[in-house]
Amino acid sequence: MAKKTCCLILAAGDGKRMCSDLPKAMANVLFKPMIGWVLDSVESAGIDDIAVVVGSKKEPLEEYLNTRGNYAAYEQTERKGTAHAVMQAKDFIRKAAEQDADLFICCADAPFIDDDTIKRSLSAHRGEDNDITVISAVIPEPFGYGRIYREDGKFSAIIEEKDCTERQREINEVNSGIYWFKPEKLLNCLDKITSDNAGGEYYLTDAAALLDKRGVYTAENEDVVLGANSRAQLSELNKTARDKVLGRLMSEGADIPLTDGIIISPDVKIGRDTVILPNTVIKGDTVIGGGCTIGPNSYIENCRIADRVTLDNVHAFDSVIDEGAKAGPFVHIRPGTHLLSGVKIGDFVEVKNSTVGINTCIAHLTYVGDSDVGKDVNFGCGCVTANYDGINKFRTVIGDHAFIGCNTNLIAPVTVGENATTAAGSTITKDVPPDSLAVERANMRVIEHWEKNSRRKRKA
Repeated sequence: MAKKTCCLILAAGDGKRMCSDLPKAMANVLFKPMIGWVLDSVESAGIDDIAVVVGSKKEPLEEYLNTRGNYAAYEQTERKGTAHAVMQAKDFIRKAAEQDADLFICCADAPFIDDDTIKRSLSAHRGEDNDITVISAVIPEPFGYGRIYREDGKFSAIIEEKDCTERQREINEVNSGIYWFKPEKLLNCLDKITSDNAGGEYYLTDAAALLDKRGVYTAENEDVVLGANSRAQLSELNKTARDKVLGRLMSEGADIPLTDGIIISPDVKIGRDTVILPNTVIKGDTVIGGGCTIGPNSYIENCRIADRVTLDNVHAFDSVIDEGAKAGPFVHIRPGTHLLSGVKIGDFVEVKNSTVGINTCIAHLTYVGDSDVGKDVNFGCGCVTANYDGINKFRTVIGDHAFIGCNTNLIAPVTVGENATTAAGSTITKDVPPDSLAVERANMRVIEHWEKNSRRKRKA
């Protein structure tokens, strides 16, 4: 049987310098909480059990964690350092010790830990039979990081920036704040850690000096050390993450001629030869097929988009768009919409919670809401499905091959039959039978010599 692994994520930081009502772990990098990035990597690495140390702003964090899975949570009510945070989860560590598991400890505000680094460092930890294995990185600007200190070439301790001598500050191999422990060894040394340092805090880094068998795994990915304590640092993380995501997508075949203004969440999947044009934002659980053109100036969130779709200046949310459909410019596709293959949506059209059939054309200046539209339907300019009476929503049904004339108002609930036509300017309040023409207009009245338009009035 494979040896178990456990993970403790430190997420108690309030993020005061973020000036936010959310805990620091919930600060977004590419629209995804930093702790979400960490959880993705930890789970991808195959860690068996995960627990989180939360702080005073725990409610939004716990709410997010509940959407992800079932994680044990331990609260740190006072901010007294990383070792103090770990002390709050002694029950979890004891359980890991009883299971003879390896314990991985990482920070929720360092989103670029990757599954490969986790697995490789675990292999080194087990291979060297270490009590503690520190994950480090060599970086050109080590200011602010704890230094990996060696005596006679052998790892001796981690020295925090505040406690470094001038010579120690020249060391550019730094602590990532990420570790593997033998949990029983960690439990034995936690009570020996003191706050006798410049910061007056209990540092988990002191465990390195207290444990006998200590090692260092130097990560190939130097970004594992990157974190954020301020909005400015968070912006830098977003830039780094954006480059990583765009680089990965291009390596997988996406065509991004210029990256200007393009922001894509890490969970987005894009097929080969799909062109992403400037000023386009793609978020959430979005999957885009191959051979599409998305943008410019488009915003896509939680959509399923098939092959050869064109979205030009389109905002689309929680919708499905089938092969060969085209929309834009200036189109709003609202949640619950399904555009079938070959659909054409023109400028200034809004579609909401509707199914639009194969090869249907909604050319311009039209609202289609809560509707079931058949195939090969043509909408003229300025049509509206009036789906809301102020209290309830109702659906409109339009059969195959129907023709909806310009400025038609369809007052739901109403059905337009197959191959039926509504005359321009009609307000349709009753069902229209198949193969018929519906004309619903008031009789025109002409009032001659209307005083407002008389020459005498204008001259005066």
